[in-house]
Amino acid sequence: MRASHVSFRAIGFYVITLSLMVLLFGLSIRLGTYTLSFEEIWAAFQPDDKNYFTLMEYRLPRAVLAILLGGALAISGVLVQSVVRNPLASPDILGINNAAGLVAVSVLMFLPNLAFYWMPIFAFLGGVLSFVILWIVCGFNFKMAIIGVALSALWAAISHYLMLTNPVEINTAMLWLTGSLWGRSWSYLNVVLPWLVVLLPLPFIFCRDLDTLGLGENKASTLGVTVNKVQISVLVLAVALSTTAVAICGPIAFLGLVAPHLARRLVGGRHRTLLPAALIIGALLLQLSDILARVIDPPTELPAGILTAIIGAPYFFYLLMRTK
Repeated sequence: MRASHVSFRAIGFYVITLSLMVLLFGLSIRLGTYTLSFEEIWAAFQPDDKNYFTLMEYRLPRAVLAILLGGALAISGVLVQSVVRNPLASPDILGINNAAGLVAVSVLMFLPNLAFYWMPIFAFLGGVLSFVILWIVCGFNFKMAIIGVALSALWAAISHYLMLTNPVEINTAMLWLTGSLWGRSWSYLNVVLPWLVVLLPLPFIFCRDLDTLGLGENKASTLGVTVNKVQISVLVLAVALSTTAVAICGPIAFLGLVAPHLARRLVGGRHRTLLPAALIIGALLLQLSDILARVIDPPTELPAGILTAIIGAPYFFYLLMRTK
């Protein structure tokens, strides 16, 4: 009876959230500086239509990227929280995203002619370096969240210094650091898609090991889990997922913190159901934030990262207050 209850609960969750994802996808290609009717959207698939460029080269790739990048950030958050065993941990809280953003800004300023497909690699190296520094300073303990916030502020400060000393590229860099999907076209999707096709399925290989790690490192070791190997592999994968997303849309604040918590509340803590649930919730949050960024004050567009921060910052303080 219990298994049946969980099964129906999971089915209900996926039906509702996937329906919401389709709805938000439709709104994403419909809303913006000006609204397209369903008839205009249908007609815009023809190359000679006046709305063809808006739909096919601007809104459609942006809507797809919101799903992929939101899911990648959310799964990265699940992996970090599961390994560190800290409810406050996430790639942005630990400074990984801002470190990747710093490297991305540096590349934009000092290597402007570098082919964009190198950006995820540079962002990944920045994220790994940041996490190694954090690991050396405090190891796997509860201080990671607090020290991570400090490191995140440090990377952000260096990024701001670079922008002040290189004002020619300040607009591009500023947009990057606030987290936005503005101007993201098929070329960005072509860069990130091969990475995510490889990276997104990999966390499911570790579902059983991550469930066992939840019992504690000693018990997991006695049950046959090679703890250090799993921890390092999963954390490298988490860094790769988050920095790949940051390379495209900048450091989207708090999404990797909030989405895993919502997923756990809705489907429980078993990673076989938690990972896809977090992916869907992360996609929904970034879709919603991106739509609101466009429609709150058109034609001015807010960065989606500001909206996720408005949602996530109070939630982080709530977790900080209730966690001893």
